[in-house]
Amino acid sequence: MLKVVVDATPLLPNPSGVGFYVYNLIHTLYNLRSQENFELGIVYQPSLKNWLLRNLSFPENLKPYSNLYLLPLPVRVTNLLASFPNPLIHSFEEGFGYPDIVHGTNYAVYQCRNSKKVMNIYDLTFIKYPNYVNSIVRTYTQRVKQSLKWTDLVLTISESSKQDIVNYLNVEPERIYVTPLASRYDSTYLNEKVNAQRINPVNYDFYKPYILFVSTIEPRKNITTLISAFNQLKQKYKIEHQLVLIGQKGWRYQPIFSEIERSPWKDQIHHLNYLSDEMVALFYSRADVFAYPSHYEGFGLPVLEAMTLGAPVVTSNTSSLPEVAGDAALLVDPKDSTNLAEAILRVISDSQLRHELIQKGKERAKLYSWEKTAKATLQAYRSLIL
Repeated sequence: MLKVVVDATPLLPNPSGVGFYVYNLIHTLYNLRSQENFELGIVYQPSLKNWLLRNLSFPENLKPYSNLYLLPLPVRVTNLLASFPNPLIHSFEEGFGYPDIVHGTNYAVYQCRNSKKVMNIYDLTFIKYPNYVNSIVRTYTQRVKQSLKWTDLVLTISESSKQDIVNYLNVEPERIYVTPLASRYDSTYLNEKVNAQRINPVNYDFYKPYILFVSTIEPRKNITTLISAFNQLKQKYKIEHQLVLIGQKGWRYQPIFSEIERSPWKDQIHHLNYLSDEMVALFYSRADVFAYPSHYEGFGLPVLEAMTLGAPVVTSNTSSLPEVAGDAALLVDPKDSTNLAEAILRVISDSQLRHELIQKGKERAKLYSWEKTAKATLQAYRSLIL
């Protein structure tokens, strides 16, 4: 029987980004074990802070699972150990029960001697656009190149990212499998969860129409261009809409909030921090348009979530975003605020176009699911041992 060990270290209490992928992959793989006839193990490393405090317990969201393996060293230490030949690194697979596959989920994989090694590379922002990432993420280049020396297979989340990995890291295309992401929502989510929620904790007046953005507040997401487009729409076309930005503050977010303060319509621009899945779904479902002018994405999950929940989408014509959106969105040059404003105006002023985008978006969203992602991942594992 195939035995797989997946690294769950990126999993945080409120998972987003890599942690969101890891949580959903593990959860779905765990449920597929009997059907697909394989064994799943989960390895976890403590943070440096917890390690120093000798807190080596598993996070709560891993405790429902069996076959948990604790690697009692923080990632910084194992990355250092992997930088030179070290017998301790090779002994990890013994502690994991000698799996067939070891899957590193965060731009690195353990240097095991006998197990086949699989590594996730989600995107190459740190190589292509280093000005859009912080100092920690900039160090990923060396980390990835080092792990590629012993990696048997790379997983990534879009054909666009696959091509970047081929072009910038010289990885052979046949060593790269694309396993797309999926939404945290499905078509029944609104009926089951959101309509039952009677309380609006952010006290937003949903009777006011709005343009929606959902993601981390950081430079790569190109929010300043969205604010500029909003200003143009207010000034030239006198639109009634508010602009709602949902997302936690990332890094270098100060210029974005300065841009809000400079807007003559700053009282109609609302930043809402971390919200529950139910509340985010409610905002998606009632948005007149979802605008996502990001400069670069490995996948662009908010676009898929918006389509799933019936929001018409305007997004960038760059990186993976056209691949995910297909013909179910209006695509714009993310550097051109006027182009963005005109696309938003088309959606909010043309009810037929808006209806078409909503219907196409819902059909497009059906192409993606976590079960499909998990099964594609299993296919990638099995390609190494056939």
